[in-house]
Amino acid sequence: MSTATKPKHIGRNISRIRELKGMKQEALATAIGISQQSVSNIEASESVEEEKLVEVAKALGVSVEAIKNFSEEGVINYFNTFNEAVSGNNFNHYNSCTFNPLDKLIEAYEENKKLYERLLEVEKGKNT
Repeated sequence: MSTATKPKHIGRNISRIRELKGMKQEALATAIGISQQSVSNIEASESVEEEKLVEVAKALGVSVEAIKNFSEEGVINYFNTFNEAVSGNNFNHYNSCTFNPLDKLIEAYEENKKLYERLLEVEKGKNT
């Protein structure tokens, strides 16, 4: 049994990053000045020339290292961490009330009560 690690499939990483960014092969091809078929060939390759990799990384808006070290697990962990932060106390901290809602409700009730009493006085005045 070999303990050697399987080399990263750079083309597959490019493909997944492109898909995650919602970019089609045609758009990537246009951005780096090659044909869509050439992008398909790059994505099918285990390794990519460093110069071409730099162009692809720039077009995708990521670093070369991000492409080389991309992993599905890393993306899942990133989004899980992000979602935990959003649904945890950090999110609530930014969206917490700076006033007591019950106080506002009572305040509105008191204002409505005063308005009702004034309208009632006006109506009583009309009747007399």
